[in-house]
Amino acid sequence: MGKPTGFMEYQRQLPADRDPLERIGDWQEFHLTLSEEELGKQGARCMDCGIPFCHTGAMVGGMASGCPVNNLISEWNDLVYRGLWKEALDRLFKTNNFPEFTGRVCPAPCEGSCTAGLNGEAVSIKNAEYSIIEKGYKEGWIKPQPPTKRTGKKVAVVGSGPAGLAAADQLNKAGHSVTVYERADRVGGLLMYGIPNMKLDKSFIERRAKIMEQEGITFITNTEVGKDISAKKLKEDYDAIILAGGATKPRDLPAEGRELKGIHFAMDFLHANTKSLLDSKLEDGNFISAEGKDVIVIGGGDTGTDCVGTSIRHKCKTVTQLEIMPQAPVDRAENNPWPQYPKVLKTDYGQEEAIALYGSDPRKYCCMTKKFVGDENGHVKEIHTVEVNWEKDAQGRFIPVEIEGTSRVWPAQLVLLAMGFLGPEDTMLEELGVERDGRSNAKTNEGKYSTNIDGVFAAGDMRRGQSLVVWAINEGRSAAAECDRYLADK
Repeated sequence: MGKPTGFMEYQRQLPADRDPLERIGDWQEFHLTLSEEELGKQGARCMDCGIPFCHTGAMVGGMASGCPVNNLISEWNDLVYRGLWKEALDRLFKTNNFPEFTGRVCPAPCEGSCTAGLNGEAVSIKNAEYSIIEKGYKEGWIKPQPPTKRTGKKVAVVGSGPAGLAAADQLNKAGHSVTVYERADRVGGLLMYGIPNMKLDKSFIERRAKIMEQEGITFITNTEVGKDISAKKLKEDYDAIILAGGATKPRDLPAEGRELKGIHFAMDFLHANTKSLLDSKLEDGNFISAEGKDVIVIGGGDTGTDCVGTSIRHKCKTVTQLEIMPQAPVDRAENNPWPQYPKVLKTDYGQEEAIALYGSDPRKYCCMTKKFVGDENGHVKEIHTVEVNWEKDAQGRFIPVEIEGTSRVWPAQLVLLAMGFLGPEDTMLEELGVERDGRSNAKTNEGKYSTNIDGVFAAGDMRRGQSLVVWAINEGRSAAAECDRYLADK
């Protein structure tokens, strides 16, 4: 283990972020780093406690607890404490294909189930993960390692998000020839176009994709399966297919005035912004600009936060984030005990920036949209809302009940809908004849990744619904293992 008394001697430390008023002037990542000496102390805080829920990824009381990819956290924390960075990197790669992604964007359910967090502050696991992988790149330890032998089997992976990339990486390591199809012009899926650059710099995705290409994986971009190439053609040309196209059908808001111009899905806003940033540093104008506008973001999750941060960098006039749910508690509620992921109030980077710039938190809770109102040109100019209480109906379900006298009108020239996703798009699944579950996802047996079509597997959001990057990596690895067993018997 680390230092036996480390958790008592050292306080939890995280690296500072760049000042909000500085970082909103660019699109660069805003996290800074700790010294190796300080990182060693943070590793020393890991207790090797004997009940390491941090790496279980188990479901406890219907909620996830710990790391979904079962990272060997206690082991590599000990190695960081001892200064054995290369050995720590080897342990990290045992379970996680892409710690450079999870170390940046994962909400760290591992820390929510850390034993040290029961009576104090959790070990800073996520920062250690990030530091190990970046140390590996800096020292040149991470190099292409193509398989020494090929099986002669060919696999098509549809979608290059974290699930697709993880599946491709695992199958390539097993010696199969892997081709990844991506409909966008760059590899990465939501990693590339769903997460803004200041949260995940796209050069790190390109760095990883280049290594994967050198290891023998083929990436075919600008190609949508079911449109540019038929799904049936893939079935004919490959020994197996893994569907990892995500759950990209956005949830809409069917309120009066929804048809007005200036109302967009969050992903359309974020995708266009990142593409224009990468193509021309926003000089081509091929994005939805928030400059000088009153922006309303509807949705309180990570995507909504990304819309807030992006709008601020556009130099919006104001930005408000509406959330129909109540504000989360500051401390764990009784029905959310350790080691479950703590559902508590957090102020993310977008809110921090809004507070620094405008002097107040942009989030408004228990706020329901009633209608949109437009100007004479058919462009949205305001949004009408009402506050709600959440009360139980006759069946015992919580429903929003409007509070009389709380109607409000907000100025808005840009509205961004960030209310999550309903499931995968239909074309490819319908062409292959893949069965769907009750939530419209690709249906597989419990704990399995094979669909009703022989040789066709599903992974990631397309199979489990919208979830975390780390769960997508777990799904991709698990689907690859099942696919590998299928190919061995073929």
